Amino acid sequence: MKKFLIIGGGAMGSAFTIPCLENKNDVVITEPYSKKFIKELSSKRKYHSALKMNLPKKLKFRKYSGDLLKEKFDLIVIALSLPGIDFIGKELKKNKINTPLLVLTKGLKYISRSKKIFTISEKLQKVYGIKNISVLKGPCLAKELARKHQTSVIISNKNINFAKKIGKRISTKYYLNEFSKDIIGVEVCSAIKNIYAMIIGAGQSLNTSSSLFQRSINEMKYLTKYFKGKEISTLGLAGVGDLYVSSAGGRNSKMGSYLGKGYTFKNAKKRFMPNDTVEGEQLVREIAPYVMRKINKKKIPLMISLFKAILNNRKLIVT
Repeated sequence: MKKFLIIGGGAMGSAFTIPCLENKNDVVITEPYSKKFIKELSSKRKYHSALKMNLPKKLKFRKYSGDLLKEKFDLIVIALSLPGIDFIGKELKKNKINTPLLVLTKGLKYISRSKKIFTISEKLQKVYGIKNISVLKGPCLAKELARKHQTSVIISNKNINFAKKIGKRISTKYYLNEFSKDIIGVEVCSAIKNIYAMIIGAGQSLNTSSSLFQRSINEMKYLTKYFKGKEISTLGLAGVGDLYVSSAGGRNSKMGSYLGKGYTFKNAKKRFMPNDTVEGEQLVREIAPYVMRKINKKKIPLMISLFKAILNNRKLIVT
């Protein structure tokens, strides 16, 4: 039996506990700041409002603290939103935690001091001095995983044997794992697909969306190689696979549909999605300062069109 700590009580972190428990691991979940999830996870029923179901009784909830981080765990799983990465990076550094990490969070971080874009694993390594980091990405909707629908994900670590060790501890008949050494390519694909899911969602017919899907893949290939990832990752679970799920349904695609109908982002957000986090929009604001200055705009016209629409609060024009 291995002991896991899941940091992040949202839908994905909570759903991830289910295959972990099924593999007879000792699983502890904690939530640093959401009062709603803290209340739900600490209750006897463990009813999760985002998943709309009760979580397993074997799941243990613990109040978040530095002392909890210092306990002996075989793996710490990061399932926070993108803004939470800096918080947990500082906490891990402050408490001198050397436990291996598995990052579920998707996104990229722009570091203004160095004027570079880092993947999450790169930032945790370079800024916070954390070493053994694996990432898990792919086409995984939390509600479907929680209900044990067949799901395939990819685990990446430069040491692929360690990635396979993690896979052995979490895989089930319904939760299938692939493995890769290309941690950068996997992270880049899993992040930028949220932007392209919004663009594909803007298509007002299947014909248009299909064309946008194909063009999005071409831009993703270019960007993955630009950031020193491998093109093959674009064609895998973290790329095409995750893009398909996100564009077929989800918050980014939903927002894209409103943009395609002529709404500005602010208007659509306020009118139709006031309480929803749109990850693609967060990523646009994070990486735009770098992309607009450093990357050849002719290579990524779809992304640039979305940047202009969101940053300037204009109607989306895709040509």
